[in-house]
Amino acid sequence: MTMMEKSRLKWIKSLQLKKYRQAEQCFLVQGYKAVEVLLDSTFEVVEILATKEFSDRLYAKINGLNRSVRFSTVQDSVLESLGSFQSNDAVLAVVRMKPEENITAGKGLILLLDSIRDPGNLGTIIRTADWFGVSKIVLSPTCVDFYNPKVISATMGSFCHINFCYTDLTQFIRAASLPVYGAFLNGKNIQTVNFNPNGLICIGNESHGISPEVEACISDRVTIPGYGYAESLNASVAAGIFLYAATKV
Repeated sequence: MTMMEKSRLKWIKSLQLKKYRQAEQCFLVQGYKAVEVLLDSTFEVVEILATKEFSDRLYAKINGLNRSVRFSTVQDSVLESLGSFQSNDAVLAVVRMKPEENITAGKGLILLLDSIRDPGNLGTIIRTADWFGVSKIVLSPTCVDFYNPKVISATMGSFCHINFCYTDLTQFIRAASLPVYGAFLNGKNIQTVNFNPNGLICIGNESHGISPEVEACISDRVTIPGYGYAESLNASVAAGIFLYAATKV
């Protein structure tokens, strides 16, 4: 391996850290399925590294899409040294970030996330929102980084279909002037709520729920009734139930 190759691999590995992602405006996507979805998106793909098992299929797809992408076939051990997980499906892509969207309230539901800190939860919420056709997500500044490798991996490619921004949720809610359905342990039974198709759904922090300042802006306190002994639901599970209830015909 040449010094240039070592330097390149070191640069790719640095993108595991937020400060380097922000400085370089690039992030990592791992796994064949996710990279396949990525190639069909409007994201700029800077580079792809793949093991021989997947390189022929990916190279053919890249050529078929007429994309200009730096492509390298590498050993499994190289990818394992670069990825965040042991089972990274033998494909890794370096991708250029897009500018954050200027999301405004209008037609359709918008998902508000208040201090979601767990990368797996955020990734699952993004994937779930994509499933239910909700393409706008507004995150508080205290949420985990959208481009965290564990977030991206948990989305299974759904990050490609989501418009997002980080902003003060209270200001966003006030500017929207729409009903806001917040997830609480005490509130109206979700089974009886008639969701406005153009409303806002707010999911709070995994441990502490919705913050007091955002709670003050919530118009509809909604709860998912439980029948067992668990104290609360996982944030991503709660988001899924809210999205199902709000989008069901």
